Amino acid sequence: MNFLTPIVQFVVQLGYFGPFVMGILDSSFLVLPFGNDLLVVGLVARHHGSAAWYIVSAAAGSTLGLLMLAIVARKLGEQGLHRITGKERYEKLKSKIGNRGGKAIALAAIAPPPFPYSPVIAAVAAVDYPIWRMAVINFVARGLRFTALALLSMHFGKAVLGIVHSPVFQWSMIAFIAFCAVASAYSIWHWMRRPRRRSAHA
Repeated sequence: MNFLTPIVQFVVQLGYFGPFVMGILDSSFLVLPFGNDLLVVGLVARHHGSAAWYIVSAAAGSTLGLLMLAIVARKLGEQGLHRITGKERYEKLKSKIGNRGGKAIALAAIAPPPFPYSPVIAAVAAVDYPIWRMAVINFVARGLRFTALALLSMHFGKAVLGIVHSPVFQWSMIAFIAFCAVASAYSIWHWMRRPRRRSAHA
């Protein structure tokens, strides 16, 4: 039994919009490590000629997700982020970022998990780094990342499709999706709980 058939059919129906939606979710408050990477690889493996559109869609969705995260982080400010990420972790990130906000964003956008994408974006936004610049850097960096994945998918397309249809991969994806759902729910609850606590104390 193919447990992923409904998911695959849903993604196929979304077409070019699929990577865009996944990109928003992956770059905002949810936990979807490799989610959009796997989606882009799978779609490009099936439709080589549409690779450019999938790349642009994924990069644009990721950038919109970054904007959502950056706006919330800037509204919370440094003190708010202390309560969410922990003061020690936030200060450590801030000291490493320093005046290299652009490089930090580029690295976060290109590097695979477990690189802390969301905390880096939140930290950069909280120190008033220009949001429009964050968006441009993220779009270019994500574009490069998805382009590399698309090229690999074109070269190893048949092998990729063989892995996707294997029972081991499908069961692994079921566990992966369940983990992402739980982790994302916790992430959203964590972000919403802290500001409410601060308001209650005030």
